[in-house]
Amino acid sequence: MSNENIVFDHVHLVSKDPEPAAAWYAEKLGGRVVSSSEVRGAPSIVVAFKGATIIIRGQRPGEQVKEKTGIEWGMDHFGLRVDGDFDGFCEDLKRNGVKFTVDPMDFGPTARIAFIEAPDGVSIELLQRKG
Repeated sequence: MSNENIVFDHVHLVSKDPEPAAAWYAEKLGGRVVSSSEVRGAPSIVVAFKGATIIIRGQRPGEQVKEKTGIEWGMDHFGLRVDGDFDGFCEDLKRNGVKFTVDPMDFGPTARIAFIEAPDGVSIELLQRKG
């Protein structure tokens, strides 16, 4: 079976407070809010990056949502590639109050990585491919 017809489309997050969460992704990481609407009774906000989309929605009527208490089975984090000055980008994030859970470090000979904490307990890997 070929995977030529499969293209990554988006990450979908559930947020206690979607508007400030979307603003965080726009202000801290440079995303652009491209739409905001109500879908099935909850706010739904689309934040676009170069080559990546994050959809942030609120709690829908009748849903039971629980706090994330740490690492769980399933998705652990998502990664965003940083082109250009990786360490400078990370320093700018720190100056803007972004919490790093792993400071910038070399991850083998082919990548430099860091992890940041986003709203609602979301973990994001920042990475730069070398070479």
